[in-house]
Amino acid sequence: MRRLFLSTAVMVMTSLAFAPASGLAKEKDSPTKINGAVTVDAKKAKELFDKGVVFVDVRSDKDYAAGRVPDAMHIELKKVYTKDSLGKAVKPEQPLVIYCNGHSCLRSAHAAEKAIAWGYKNVYYFRDGFPAWKSSGYPVE
Repeated sequence: MRRLFLSTAVMVMTSLAFAPASGLAKEKDSPTKINGAVTVDAKKAKELFDKGVVFVDVRSDKDYAAGRVPDAMHIELKKVYTKDSLGKAVKPEQPLVIYCNGHSCLRSAHAAEKAIAWGYKNVYYFRDGFPAWKSSGYPVE
């Protein structure tokens, strides 16, 4: 019995030694596609911007204050983003572009999924987000 206990303890300790340390695992990238949405790059996002499509920025208050796509509606995902708050910015039949801080940011993916679930039909998912917009030399405020 003691031998069984010791061999089990050794197996458990060995498996723990090779497990990734908490907090060291690579953060998950955002999905490249969202069912029901159209994924756009910075060039397409700029075309939509030039057509007057509403941009929804779901980043934190701090990130939004540091710079954004001009006239973007700020609906912070974790504190404010609801069906009602989105409905005040844009109607379900209108097109909208949802963005955050690039492909390491999952906020725009979650926001796009929610918008689609709430009945929005013209959702553009700007996966590369504000970093790509800014590095393309497009206007910021």
